[in-house]
Amino acid sequence: MKKPLLTLILGLSVGNVALADNALLLQTDFSLQDGAVSAMQGVAFGVDNNLKIFNLTHEIPPYDIWQAAYRLYQTAPYWQKGTVFVSVVDPGVGTDRKSVVLKTQSGHYFVTPDNGTLTLVAESLGIDSVREIDEKTNRLSGSEKSYTFHGRDVYAYTGARLAAGKISFEQVGPELEKKVFEIPYQKATLENGELKGNIPILDIQYGNIWTNISDQLLEQSGIQKGDIACVQIKQGEQLRYSGKMPYVSSFGDVKDGEPLLYLNSLLNVSFALNMENFSEKNQVKSGADWHVAVKKCGN
Repeated sequence: MKKPLLTLILGLSVGNVALADNALLLQTDFSLQDGAVSAMQGVAFGVDNNLKIFNLTHEIPPYDIWQAAYRLYQTAPYWQKGTVFVSVVDPGVGTDRKSVVLKTQSGHYFVTPDNGTLTLVAESLGIDSVREIDEKTNRLSGSEKSYTFHGRDVYAYTGARLAAGKISFEQVGPELEKKVFEIPYQKATLENGELKGNIPILDIQYGNIWTNISDQLLEQSGIQKGDIACVQIKQGEQLRYSGKMPYVSSFGDVKDGEPLLYLNSLLNVSFALNMENFSEKNQVKSGADWHVAVKKCGN
């Protein structure tokens, strides 16, 4: 039986093969100082030279799985359903950690080692299903002796085939349990008027401190514009900062050098010093082990 013309035009085949011509996004900790990223792009174009390939970032600090997880979480919701993300921050390359593709309930695909990179997108977008990459069928031909560049040989190749519609999600490999390896961190909570949360990332250019505490939780805590908040920041059990700051709309609402609590572009609670670098001055960083406590100061 002949396939319908529309099916051929759209790049579909019978069965479970995915719609072709989805965007492919690449993220690594490789930087652009050598040819590693270009090699991944070359592999992807070798699969289909019409692929739409974009760089999410290649400036993840070396081995920083947590930041890789956050950048996916920060970016993915703004890309259309069907987008394929390849994320390679892989200090365990060559070990027995699994190579997987996560399909989220939002319809996005994430090709990556299952080492914690999927923590935040699995939580925020939901897990539809997870498959382990079958490297016997989804691996760059001739790369079988290579154990240290899975980003090129396995992830870019598999991600490109998935985005181009050369394989279906089902052809990635065997289905796994609906779970991924998760990095533990402080979830945003409100209890007895005190907000607790994590510092997932910094506003790097300016040194502002971003938390995962939403504007809704802040409102529920009773802290309103103009109120003074008492803030503590810890790394693990070690206190790194303790101070007071007003909750204001913008940086210009306080004098130069003074602290403020504000909502960032994701509408999450953040801290800053107007015209100065809060992170550098107070030696506050970000990551799974950094957490905050915020409450309205008493009289």
